[in-house]
Amino acid sequence: MRAMLIAAALATPAAAQVADYRIVDGAIPEPLTDVPGDPARGAAIFADREGAHCLLCHGVDSLDAPFQGDLGPDLSGYGAVMDKEVTRLRLVDATRLNPDTIMPAYHRIERLREVQARYRGRPVLSAQEIEDVIAYLDSLRPDSRGGSE
Repeated sequence: MRAMLIAAALATPAAAQVADYRIVDGAIPEPLTDVPGDPARGAAIFADREGAHCLLCHGVDSLDAPFQGDLGPDLSGYGAVMDKEVTRLRLVDATRLNPDTIMPAYHRIERLREVQARYRGRPVLSAQEIEDVIAYLDSLRPDSRGGSE
């Protein structure tokens, strides 16, 4: 059933759309959608090993998920140190900040190489999924014990 839902989502024209945005001073200041991001949905997207694969490179202390990566920075406490606007650009297209980054462009379909068949012609994450992941990352704040909430 899950495979059928994923196939249906990939087949819809909306799945292939990339939101309009503008970059200002190394950030995307405006949300990609009119619907605020949901931290719970963002956590699920972040932890999903079949989608964005965030855990392949990043870890979060408060996330109950095995085999978290350490290739990228640990994101525990991320919301206390990074602006949503910069995070939005990092998720949409990190090469705009660092052309040599290994972080994938999650909301871009042009100028890509070696794209998995299921992602050809569509972004890895929808505009709403980007906003949900931003809400999740923004919710990661140090607590009084030195961990993350």
